[in-house]
Amino acid sequence: MTSLAQLRKTALSLPGTAERDTGSGSGSKSFTVRDRRFASLGKDDYVQLHLPAADADEVLAAHATAERLTRGATPIGVRLPIGDINGQQLNHWVRRAWLAQAPKRLAEQAQAAETAAAGEVGDLPRAIGSPATRALADVGITTLSQVTELSEAELLAMHGVGPKAVRLLGEALSAAGHRPKG
Repeated sequence: MTSLAQLRKTALSLPGTAERDTGSGSGSKSFTVRDRRFASLGKDDYVQLHLPAADADEVLAAHATAERLTRGATPIGVRLPIGDINGQQLNHWVRRAWLAQAPKRLAEQAQAAETAAAGEVGDLPRAIGSPATRALADVGITTLSQVTELSEAELLAMHGVGPKAVRLLGEALSAAGHRPKG
């Protein structure tokens, strides 16, 4: 069953995302990118996704329990019980909602990172693999000198960057005469 933990993990893996308490005292959470809400979960365990009309229509067609989310008479996305959407679908739709609300430059950077291949991004070493390369590119890191700004814990917190990639980055930093943070 999909939960707030999965929603939180997915949303916070996207660049520029902040988690906010909705302030209603109900424990409801919202996720924003540059102060624009793209996803939230209410105390009723309904996830709200701020999606463009075409994406919202796709969710509505796929999930019988989904409802159109509106602000006044204006459609702004969908609302559905979080337990009625599997984790893979949730990940996809949260990313689509994020892309719809993110500033253009940030969204373009994230979309370009989806196709980043190991050894083809800046001077990042090929040996770290494509998942780690995409994770770094997703947050705008394309050079070893930018990697020096991150601690090992910050690198490991990125989905796609594991201990092997961190070790290889450390070796590449040392070989290039850079020192990793902390």
